[in-house]
Amino acid sequence: MPTKKKPQVTPSPERRGELLATAAEVFAAQGYNATTVRRIADAAGMLAGSLYYHFDSKESMLDEILSTFLNELWEGYDAVLGAGLGPRETIEALVTESFREIDRHRAAVAIYQKEARHLAAQPRFQYLADSQQKFEKAWLGTLERGVADRTFRADLDIRLTYRFVRDTVWVAASWYRPGGQHSPEEIARQYLSMVLDGIALRN
Repeated sequence: MPTKKKPQVTPSPERRGELLATAAEVFAAQGYNATTVRRIADAAGMLAGSLYYHFDSKESMLDEILSTFLNELWEGYDAVLGAGLGPRETIEALVTESFREIDRHRAAVAIYQKEARHLAAQPRFQYLADSQQKFEKAWLGTLERGVADRTFRADLDIRLTYRFVRDTVWVAASWYRPGGQHSPEEIARQYLSMVLDGIALRN
């Protein structure tokens, strides 16, 4: 008499999300190469073998963490870029959206900053390089538009400004903690008040 197979139970999306959040924190703290599946499982309070029930490898976990972050980032960015805003308003909206993404995906942002350069050389993570090129084009294009229509100073070094804004926004992932004293929108407002008065054309 044939043995009945036990029905497979599909892991819940909530549990997958919890495990990915745990993995993201471990990757951010330890680095991808130094992190083992056992270390992630320990942090999640489960056996390493049980983790493979949800994910086939730590690479798959990292892929899902980074792709989820970037998909949400570009959903927000594309909405901003398609809204027909002026250059200054576009910069303001992009900065605000960036801080919101740091609030939602702080660990993923930290991983991206540490790991993206060498991961992008792997075929599975080619989308990281593609996203970086798209990101640079969006920001440089907005700054160039602002110089052309005299929203920003004519002597502005576009690429230097882009690097300054990019780095000072995303480095916030190293100190920002969700639920802190300031909301991401408040941090963005304070940041913009310091930055834009330095690049906006004075009438």
